[in-house]
Amino acid sequence: MRRWIRPPVRGGECTDAAFLPIIRARMETITENTVLVLHMIGSHGPAYYLRYPADQAVFKPDCRSSAFADCKAEEIVNAYDNSIRMTDHVLAETVRMMAAQDRVIPAMYFVSDHGESLGEKGLYLHAAPMFMAPDEQRKVPFVIWLSQAFQDAMQVPQACLAAQSGAAVSHDNLFHSVLGLLDIRTSVRKDALDLSHDCRKGGA
Repeated sequence: MRRWIRPPVRGGECTDAAFLPIIRARMETITENTVLVLHMIGSHGPAYYLRYPADQAVFKPDCRSSAFADCKAEEIVNAYDNSIRMTDHVLAETVRMMAAQDRVIPAMYFVSDHGESLGEKGLYLHAAPMFMAPDEQRKVPFVIWLSQAFQDAMQVPQACLAAQSGAAVSHDNLFHSVLGLLDIRTSVRKDALDLSHDCRKGGA
């Protein structure tokens, strides 16, 4: 797999691969419980082509403009798919780096804030009012990766969480599940919204 360690900066922007050396450096100096929050740009439109290096445009032809009127529908979708591939790369590299070191007991929690319409029903981008927003804008990736060391230390088996992958969850679960995974006890944590609650050995 090719590693994009120093992404090119174009138009004042860089790709999310800019986080990778920061994550690596931070892991080398961690001496206490730490939570890293990465606010990624992901596949935020309309300039999808800025979200990945030009030489990594696997899906072609891709739209090279932020004005969708300049591109065909297929080119817009290809640019979006390339940006998704970039996010996949960044997450995979993050997991690889965390799994390869022995200084911390790592876990990763990833969720997008919104989806994107790519021409379905004549809609593009996001931010349609909730009462009329299509599934493409409301359904988002929700990924939890736990190292074996984390599973053992926090007594939360990854397989138990994976068994819930078909359940309906939302951003409402985010706050409570992070607290649950870290076993942070507080009156504001709601067990019903903590995805790890029923997985923790012996209960929470």
